[in-house]
Amino acid sequence: MTTHATTDSAGVVVTGAARGMGLACAQRLAGEGISLLVVDRDDAVHEVAGGLAGDVASVTCDVTDAGAVGELARRVGALGELGGLVHAAGVSPTMGDWRRMFTVDLVGTALVVDALRPLARVGAAAVCFASTAAHLLPEPAGHPLDAVIDEPLAPDLLDRLLATAPDVVTDPGAAYSWAKRGVVRLVEREAAAWGASGARINSVSPGIIDTPMGRRELEHQPMMGMMLDYTPLARQGTAEDVASVVAFLLSDAAAYVTGTDVRVDGGVVPTLRRAMPAR
Repeated sequence: MTTHATTDSAGVVVTGAARGMGLACAQRLAGEGISLLVVDRDDAVHEVAGGLAGDVASVTCDVTDAGAVGELARRVGALGELGGLVHAAGVSPTMGDWRRMFTVDLVGTALVVDALRPLARVGAAAVCFASTAAHLLPEPAGHPLDAVIDEPLAPDLLDRLLATAPDVVTDPGAAYSWAKRGVVRLVEREAAAWGASGARINSVSPGIIDTPMGRRELEHQPMMGMMLDYTPLARQGTAEDVASVVAFLLSDAAAYVTGTDVRVDGGVVPTLRRAMPAR
């Protein structure tokens, strides 16, 4: 874990800031004069920090490494109070097997949220990245997997997932959907703990977004093309579309919004739900 610091206040922490939607969020917030600590797993984040105006620090951190996340939290504490969190770090189905989907997208989110929650000041806000995939699972609430994903920091998480629904979770696409469902549910549970400190936490669920990761998924997964066909706004979203919603959720304009998920999907989820056969 290496650090390049250019500020004496942590401000808002942005993970996954070296590329894609995380980068767009960092650019948007920096443009509003907000102090940032930008985080990614590789050194590209230091170059990103150098290109952002204002007070910016950069840290390399693998969010799946509990020790590294603990170091990140100590770094944030040394810089000052946590003003906000944008947790955009994550992977998509073509980037690994089912274990990687759960470890990065769900466990990594839980580690970051758990480590930074004690540092949140009154008025702070966190935004975690989920996905529209979480809203398109055919299984209703109360599925046996829900009880498993609701304990993301359990040391035997992967074993329990495999024992509960092996035919489901071992598919990377399904694993991604369930991991992101876990993020939505995590945020709902965390609202009370963050609220006790006068802070808020929400999630966003992007749809088909035109980023390098999104283009990769669109190329390799037929379902993504179908989703685009069913998107009422008839276009892909942009990283800036998502960053605008994140900026709103972090702002005082959303001061009474917490524990909820905001879909940034061009309307595809309700359209697809109506088109799906009744279960």
